[in-house]
Amino acid sequence: MAVTGILNIKNEKVGEIELNDSLFAVDVKLYVLHDIVRMQRASRRSGNACTKTRGEVRGSGAKPWRQKGTGRARTGTRKSPIWRGGGTVFGPKPRSYAFKLPKKVKKLGLKMALSARLSEERLLVLDNFEMDEIKTKNFINVMGTLNIDNALIVIPGQNENLEKSLRNVSGYKVMTTEGVNVYDILLHKNIILLQPCIGQLEERLLS
Repeated sequence: MAVTGILNIKNEKVGEIELNDSLFAVDVKLYVLHDIVRMQRASRRSGNACTKTRGEVRGSGAKPWRQKGTGRARTGTRKSPIWRGGGTVFGPKPRSYAFKLPKKVKKLGLKMALSARLSEERLLVLDNFEMDEIKTKNFINVMGTLNIDNALIVIPGQNENLEKSLRNVSGYKVMTTEGVNVYDILLHKNIILLQPCIGQLEERLLS
């Protein structure tokens, strides 16, 4: 098992922890990560584009002119797709772009993303991240002390002071262990795990 240090918010080493190889030493396969990111992004697409068919366009159903004798082409409605202001043929309608991957693949991808960050030495374990008050300046000072300018911060439970302190700072995101996903891990340069999160991740991904 790999051993990594546990730091406090003053960037002081306060201990060590063993990381399970089944979670943090998995061979990274880029095609698996690619499929998972594609799935996550597809599920976030709105798919709200919408056009009106000839049956939905506002207008009269009366025949514009008689069938024969005018010298013009025959037509039955002003809502025809070939008329300006008419309906659209095969236009887009609200739809979902989402698709699913097997649970085993999603778990494997999360293990790979965590393993990749550890191998790049971009995974940091903190003993805790308690803030006495909601203050962005204090959060920025802590990140400066840790020498981290972009990170996903994973916490074991809700932490209102921390969540509200970084909401106006770009490059940082905080989420609980239950919400950790491949896309957000890869989107940020670093990942900061609070010590209790490691046990929660093991329970979630190795059970």
